Amino acid sequence: MVFRIYVEKKDGFDNEARKLKKEIVEFLGIEALREIRVINRYDAEDLSEELFINSINTVFSEPQVDNTFYELATKSDEYVFAVEYLPGQFDQRASSAAECIQLISKGDRPLIHSAKVYVLSGNLKRADIEAIKSHVINPVESREASLSEFETLKVEYEIPKKVEIVTGLTKMSDDKLSDFIKDRGLAMDLADLKMVQEYFQNLENPRDPTITEIKVIDTYWSDHCRHTTFNTIIDNIKFEDHEVESAYREYLSIRNELGRTKPISLMDIGTIAAKYLKSKGLLDKLDESDEINACTVKIDVDVDGNKEPWLLLFKNETHNHPTEIEPFGGAATCIGGAIRDPLSGRSYVYSAMRLTGAGDPTASVDETMEGKLPQRKLVATAAAGYSSYGNQIGLATCQVDEVYHPGYMAKRMEVGAVIAATPAENVIRMEPRPGDKVILLGGRTGRDGIGGATGSSKSHNVESLETCGAEVQKGNAPEERKLQRLFRNPEASKMILRCNDFGAGGVSVAIGELAAGLHVNLDMVPKKYAGLDGTELAISESQERMAVVVAPENVDAFCKLASSENLEATVVAEVTAEPYLRLDWNGKTIVDISREFLDTNGAEKHIDIEVSEARLIRKRRHKAAKIDFEETFRYLVEDLNVCSKRGLSEMFDSTIGAGTVLMPFGGKLQRTPIQAMINLISVDPTREIVKGESKEEVGKAPSTNTCSLMSYGFNPHISEMSPYHGAYLAVVESVSKLIASGAAFEDVYLSFQEYFEKLGDDPVKWGKPLAAVLGAFVAQMDLGIAAIGGKDSMSGTYMDKDRELNVPPTLISFAVTTDAVENIISPEFKASGHQVVLLKPYYDYRMDILPEGESLKDLYGKITKLMREGKIISCYTPGMGAAAEAVFKMALGNDFGFRIDSELDLEDFFDYRYGSFVVELADGVTYSDTLSYYRDIESVLLGEIIDDRRILYKTEDREYAIPMDELIYRYENKLEAVYPCNIKASKIHTFEA
Repeated sequence: MVFRIYVEKKDGFDNEARKLKKEIVEFLGIEALREIRVINRYDAEDLSEELFINSINTVFSEPQVDNTFYELATKSDEYVFAVEYLPGQFDQRASSAAECIQLISKGDRPLIHSAKVYVLSGNLKRADIEAIKSHVINPVESREASLSEFETLKVEYEIPKKVEIVTGLTKMSDDKLSDFIKDRGLAMDLADLKMVQEYFQNLENPRDPTITEIKVIDTYWSDHCRHTTFNTIIDNIKFEDHEVESAYREYLSIRNELGRTKPISLMDIGTIAAKYLKSKGLLDKLDESDEINACTVKIDVDVDGNKEPWLLLFKNETHNHPTEIEPFGGAATCIGGAIRDPLSGRSYVYSAMRLTGAGDPTASVDETMEGKLPQRKLVATAAAGYSSYGNQIGLATCQVDEVYHPGYMAKRMEVGAVIAATPAENVIRMEPRPGDKVILLGGRTGRDGIGGATGSSKSHNVESLETCGAEVQKGNAPEERKLQRLFRNPEASKMILRCNDFGAGGVSVAIGELAAGLHVNLDMVPKKYAGLDGTELAISESQERMAVVVAPENVDAFCKLASSENLEATVVAEVTAEPYLRLDWNGKTIVDISREFLDTNGAEKHIDIEVSEARLIRKRRHKAAKIDFEETFRYLVEDLNVCSKRGLSEMFDSTIGAGTVLMPFGGKLQRTPIQAMINLISVDPTREIVKGESKEEVGKAPSTNTCSLMSYGFNPHISEMSPYHGAYLAVVESVSKLIASGAAFEDVYLSFQEYFEKLGDDPVKWGKPLAAVLGAFVAQMDLGIAAIGGKDSMSGTYMDKDRELNVPPTLISFAVTTDAVENIISPEFKASGHQVVLLKPYYDYRMDILPEGESLKDLYGKITKLMREGKIISCYTPGMGAAAEAVFKMALGNDFGFRIDSELDLEDFFDYRYGSFVVELADGVTYSDTLSYYRDIESVLLGEIIDDRRILYKTEDREYAIPMDELIYRYENKLEAVYPCNIKASKIHTFEA
């Protein structure tokens, strides 16, 4: 029997319904909507009526805030429709309910199905109703559900018996092979498939491959898994830009010094700085192993006054493709995927950053391109997905930012970055030996997530929204939380000889990469439901699974520890002496491929490149500065890339774990945004403590004063004019943010995120990532620091019949270091009467925008020294809005105004000044003191902090006095409709919006 219950929030708690109504009325313009009710519907089977009734107020609802009813009563003038997930898509609401009921009953898990019911009232036309349905139903993941009751929730699946043999592939002509690629939706090109054809032709016993073998090879060789674009061999380069050509000559010189013979590629350029600095002994704390899933460095952590050797791991991850087509699930998998990599290194992930790229979210729904979701819907739903996953898994998300540029309408950018750490003694890395077992740990396999690796390499067109649904794997945060707990247990982590996360390649790649020889039994892979064939089992992605290699004698003990965390652990493979990947299904071998062949990464790719001359980068950030100071300031605070994103940040919990050093917004009003994510290293509170002499110390949780810092740098407007300068300044900005937060310039490490248009065979398009990686290379060499990781994506193109739209050339730099918490300073102004100074490095001749490396490093050291001496008490490094943005935001936190020095050259206030620092001097310290203290610092007096809540500026011709209330209204109201803020913008009477 199937039981049904409806659950609706009581008045005052119906925030979802109120928010949705506001979106429909204001964004869709359907003013006739009088009311909307949002009701969760649950159907349950395989449980007793008594258990179902007892679960209504304990599982399905919260009596304090919910109303429940067995029948849905509606009025004659109301319109009702329901929405459910597509078959095969993970439904977390239903899954969690089923698990909770099983915990209560201590019996079998019941079947639960959920749907969301919408009740509309008002004088609505059919077109209005259809527009509302389109707004709430994304066809990629969900569909309209029946309002009728179920006879049963059980689904009968057809059980597949065999996997298809691709008959005749070894004899196909080139035309037939090309048709096969198109018909089967493969990511590989003709040269790759011809290489596959030759492999099977030249076997000792030639044969046609199975479709599973084709799909596995396609996954292995995808750009996502093997960085095909970055490993393409560069044959010839034509330079129109002499500065980029000079950087390339420097790269060639370093290659020659290192004796590099490997072909020239974007990957080689991107990694050579680290190789060079390592050869000079400058990366001695880098932790290297065959496990390369996350950047890993050796650090010392102060735990209760004792220094302990730890590993710090960090990773940035992009899920642009899935987030574009299914924003909630795609963004959730972004943070889940970022967590997986350092987690596979047996570390505890404790902090996350989110950086996204979008078109204008304030644009009207009428401006939405065909085949696209509206930007406002996209950004808001993606933020909800990322925050939902992060908040559920228990991860402090401490810095959230969104970059706006029209190019990101081609494909949204969704980037997550995480920090993790673990005691070094908990990580055992050994070469797997024949006979070792591979355990699949965590979530079960389903059809969601199939094609994620190859799909992320595709450009989009108007049909993408309808055809890419299976490529978005639904995340299950509580399951990954269990993995976090298990891997934090030293007893479990020390049994793991090698580990790999289940990324976009599924079983074939996650297990296939663990050792040269592997024999996998796909019949043992736990499934979400019956009916999956061997190909689906081999390549389906999952966010919440790990593949671990353990010695045979440790299998039972490891599985028992997993069971204690309510995790499924199943032996699915064995390490073999023969270097072959073999997958069995239904008693037959459906994949049998040599490791040597898989590791070729496909046919060699070659390209000729042309680097166009960089467009002139305007020094002046805002043209209006030449006309009117007041209008320039108003324009600046309303700029999408400067305005407040506090409403977005408030969707995320930054307090989880109680280790956050700086909250996302500082000052008594919590309005000054931080520039770096700073957290105490997370020490396991359950670990055994060395007992002290005093009774008070017995049982005390361990503590530390060692904190990690992470920041980012990127300006899409500079990068679209010159990818070279954009990448160089991304590095400068990311490192400068660490220094501005109080860290010292030592043991700083970088990780890059590249995101470019679909390059194809166009030499000019290839010139953009080449210029960017060369800019980043020169920045690394100038500063003497290295990128030890990164992620590339080459699919930011949208095609329709009229045009091609591309993302801006994107190279984001993430910078990471550690320091003592007592050295951290916050960016908000501290007291009126203090002078504020701009400290600058020297800028070289390159468009007068790039700081000179030695001058910048010297400035970093002097800034840190002034901070440690207490002479600088707040600091902010200028970004897109220059020093003007810095002063305004620093004044917000403690409700100050600012008097600009009348002698100030406005170029120093409104122009780009990357690598500079806006600093508040302490009591008794003046601008003249900084000049005498370090005479080789280039410094400019910006002005003075005042209690008068205005921006004051006096010239020979005019006195300006801009009320802070007016600026704050403009600043905080710009994105209010998109990301409502819990602390409302100022109410002002002297300014009319």
